[in-house]
Parts: sequence; structure tokens; C-alpha cells
Amino acid sequence: MSDLPVVSTVEDARARIAGWRAAGRSVAMVPTMGALHAGHLSLIAEAARRAERVVVSIFVNPTQFAPHEDLDTYPRDLDSDRGKLADTSVALVYAPTVAEMYPDGAATTVTVGGPAEGLESVARPHFFAGVATVVAKLLIQCAPDVAVFGEKDYQQLAVVRRLVRDLALPVEIVAGSTVREADGLAMSSRNVYLSAEERRRAPALHAALADASSAMAGGREVEEALSDARRRIEAAGFAIDYLELRDAQTLAPLREHGPRSGRILVAARLGAVRLIDNVDVPALTKT
Repeated sequence: MSDLPVVSTVEDARARIAGWRAAGRSVAMVPTMGALHAGHLSLIAEAARRAERVVVSIFVNPTQFAPHEDLDTYPRDLDSDRGKLADTSVALVYAPTVAEMYPDGAATTVTVGGPAEGLESVARPHFFAGVATVVAKLLIQCAPDVAVFGEKDYQQLAVVRRLVRDLALPVEIVAGSTVREADGLAMSSRNVYLSAEERRRAPALHAALADASSAMAGGREVEEALSDARRRIEAAGFAIDYLELRDAQTLAPLREHGPRSGRILVAARLGAVRLIDNVDVPALTKT
């Protein structure tokens, strides 16, 4: 829709959504930080399958960035993002300002334990409090029936699910599958920072995870499979922050692969760019 409306205040967003509610329409939301790509569009398509009206939020959340991270350089282009949404089923873009989301004197934050512990929290201890706070705000402000989050940020997805469950928020959290380039690299707004040589090396991350998953599914010991993956990833030029097998539901560490499905999660730096990815490890079945 070429005349796709954009609102920047809670009041205006709620007014639009209230109009849909009065007409009996269901509402889905896709929270984003902009710099939209095909991965985001796949989440929007999933949202449209589940509700009659789709809201996309675009907000680069400062509270999930540490001082040394890339907040100032994170790509922002609302006009470009709006253009990418023009031919989708999105009915509203909610693009609040920092002052709207965090007004003067704001003193409330949301913290989540459980799935937020370890992995990203080791290198970025501030991160999930920032994520949980902004997601809680967005879900309360827009009150969707459904919200769609991508599996690429798998720990974040688990944290959001726990947040919604613990606070009894009346919204269904739906996981959208990771969208990949033809060579396997997970689509990410940060991929634009990769040099040509780094981009050539980057697919090694997913390839190593996929092979480790296959090895575990075939009965190989977890630590052996992970050690091989670490060697391959480092040989491609990455510096690994973490590479672990976790329970797919709880994100509790797994030392053995068994009757519960697992997830291999990785964060690694290629030059100045930090990439994350994950793959499923299907549960072993008894023979």
C-alpha cells in the first residue's frame, strides 16, 4: 500500500488499533529495529496469515546496546523501510521516538531470568533487560493478538516467550523460521558491515553448525561435535564468543543429546562484525 500510514506516538497507535478492534479485526505485530530485509518480510507474511491487520514497529532500542556497541552506526532509514513494506499486507508502521518510549523520569525496567541466563548475557549483560523492557512496552502499547519473532534470535525468542508467560500478557508468540542467503548465511541487518572477503567466509558459520547437528543426530558425542565445529569456525577467521548445545525449550545446557530436542547456538566475530546463528538438533528416538 503506497499510502502506508506511519505513527510515532502511543496515543496514535492505540487509536488506529482501537478502530480495527471496533470493526472486529484481529491484530498481529512484528517488532523490528528497521533496516528491513527478506527475513523481516517473512515474519510479516506469517503475521498476515494469523491476523487481519498487521502492525510493524520500527524502533532502534538504545537500552539493549552497551556504550561500546554499534548504536550510533546501526542502519536507520525509515523511508527505505516504508518502501519495502509498500507491497506487503502491513496496515500500520509504528515508529516511536526514544523520548516516546523512554520519557523523562522513566524508571521501570523488566528483567527475565531462566532463558536469559548465559550465552548472550555473558558478553552483553545489559542486553535482555533492554529487550524485555522494550518488548513489554510494545506489546502493552499495541495489544496485539499475535506477535511474530524470528528464530534467528533464538535466545531472544525464548526470553520473550517467558516474559509473556510470566506476566500473563494476552498475546500469542509465534516463531518465524530463519531466512538464509543461498549460501546459508542467516539474513541480518548487520551483514552489510561485512567486507567482501568476510562475506565470502561468513557461510562457514552455518555450515559448521549444520554438520554438528547432523553428527549429533547420528550419535556422535556432543563435545566432540562441538569441538569440530569450533575448529572449523575459527579456521574461517571467526573469534567465538560461545558455541553451545542447549535444550530447545528451556535453554538449559545439555551435555548429552537425548530424547529432548536441542539447539546449537553460536555468536562469533568476523572482523568487527558479530554474527549469531542457531540450528535445531532433533530429539533422538528410541529404536
